[in-house]
Amino acid sequence: MILSWLRQKFQTDYPDTQSDISIPPDPKLGDYSSNIAFIQAKKEMKSPMEVGRYIVARLQASQEAQSMFERIEIVPPGFINLYIKPAYLRRQLANIHAQGARYGRGTVGNGQTVILEYSSPNIAKPMHVGHLRNTMIGDALARIHEALGYTVLRWNYLGDWGTQFGKLIVAYKRWGKRDVITAAPIATLLELYVKFHEELKINPELEEAAQREFKKLEDGDVENKELWEWFRKVSLDEFNRLYARLGVRFDVVDGESNYEKDLQPLIQSLKKRGLIQESNGAFIFDLASYNLPPALVQKTDGASLYFTREIVTLQKRLERYHPAKILYVVGNEQSLHFQQLFAVAQLLNLTSAEVTHVKYGLVLGSAGQKMATREGRIIPAEEVINKAVHLAKKLVQEKNPALSSEEKDSVAESVGIGALKYNDLMEHRNSDIVFDWDRMLDFSGNSGPYLQYTYARLASIRRKAGGSLLRRFFSPDLSVLSHDVEVRIMRKLLDFPEMVRRSAELYVTNNLALYIYELANEVNRYYESVRILDDSEKPYRDARVFLLESTMTVLKNGLELLGIKTLERI
Repeated sequence: MILSWLRQKFQTDYPDTQSDISIPPDPKLGDYSSNIAFIQAKKEMKSPMEVGRYIVARLQASQEAQSMFERIEIVPPGFINLYIKPAYLRRQLANIHAQGARYGRGTVGNGQTVILEYSSPNIAKPMHVGHLRNTMIGDALARIHEALGYTVLRWNYLGDWGTQFGKLIVAYKRWGKRDVITAAPIATLLELYVKFHEELKINPELEEAAQREFKKLEDGDVENKELWEWFRKVSLDEFNRLYARLGVRFDVVDGESNYEKDLQPLIQSLKKRGLIQESNGAFIFDLASYNLPPALVQKTDGASLYFTREIVTLQKRLERYHPAKILYVVGNEQSLHFQQLFAVAQLLNLTSAEVTHVKYGLVLGSAGQKMATREGRIIPAEEVINKAVHLAKKLVQEKNPALSSEEKDSVAESVGIGALKYNDLMEHRNSDIVFDWDRMLDFSGNSGPYLQYTYARLASIRRKAGGSLLRRFFSPDLSVLSHDVEVRIMRKLLDFPEMVRRSAELYVTNNLALYIYELANEVNRYYESVRILDDSEKPYRDARVFLLESTMTVLKNGLELLGIKTLERI
């Protein structure tokens, strides 16, 4: 739309100039405004007004600009302000209505493959609130990239290998019962793991027993391998149940164990090529030239590490899928790990894809502390989801007691999970997020339920108007849409494709969430200030319902990109 066209126009005319295009708070200052004249003036050593007049003249000469803008002007001290033609707004409104679910989608990805690694829980341990945040960010970015024409591989890289499995096998053989684990897999496996460490305090020999059991697993011992496969399966079954509630799916589910056989060949190759150095019996990558500490790839006992598996995983992904991008959705605390990994990728010439650490902040309770129980344990993700749904059900009961019990359960599930997702995705991913339950579930504030309620409110108007205009009418007379708030909504709708594109470009969701919230605010003001269903003024009613339907389309498309369901009734 207009924003994308303007950015492309400026980039074509001034490829080395990075400028901003903003939406002025006062419509009198234009629908869009740019500071490009200031930036370009410094390069040309001229005044912004002089450069601005030249840029304006070039824009005015463009046929595309002539079709979009009724006025383009330069104002002191050098801002370029652009005013959209009302006729153009109405034409685009008709296009948005016609495109429906396709609106906001694009082809910039051109089918290129993007591997998005996210969620990545540990086998035999519950997913916690950190995994919840990771999963929601990764899922939204996958949806956004897919909408823009990328081929997305959603990749769940499990923590399913290491000495902890030796400990778990020891604990199971000593204290475990198969039927108890089958009834509550992850909770019971975690209890066994905790019990192992408690017993270790009084029986240090357990550590050696765990090492022996893990060595047997590495060597292919049938009993231990069967136990490990069982632990993995029951854990995945429970994870998948949680993913289904969240509306999350994966294209590839594998783990560290899949790359174990490739580790020694890699290490031997690195030694032979002189790419790693011995250090006190261990082997490292010297990354001093990257201003980074050494990266350990083999311990003194000959064992490999998680970092070594990461190198192999990267190699395999590049060889098999030939991706344009690999995005690792992992917390801020792993920044050094990825700096080292990407430096090693440069050393090994594993550079055919753009690799990015999509990092995020902590999950905090309402008091600003790391979210945990009174006992100090990390809260399982399912506990958080259940609480959100429980609180949502109370609110749904208050809002619409006429709903059946089954409907209330379904709506509460969507509202509670929508509240969780929006509370996370409305914040910049680098920020810590706070679980303020009252704010999160506020139907009148900046929240997921507010957006879902806005959509349901518009759906109610559409029902009262007799159903979808898309099926019932030809395009109504949109020239009657001249009210200030109608113009603001039409202009706002145009910006949606740009918000989606920017989300993919910056790997963020907060800009898209803010856009949806601002659009909801505008349409709620419209609902409260303009008579929409006035039968005595049918042309106005039809045009206004048409505008509301187009707004519903954008709200739905935007919320779906965030993984949030829209509801016809709340």
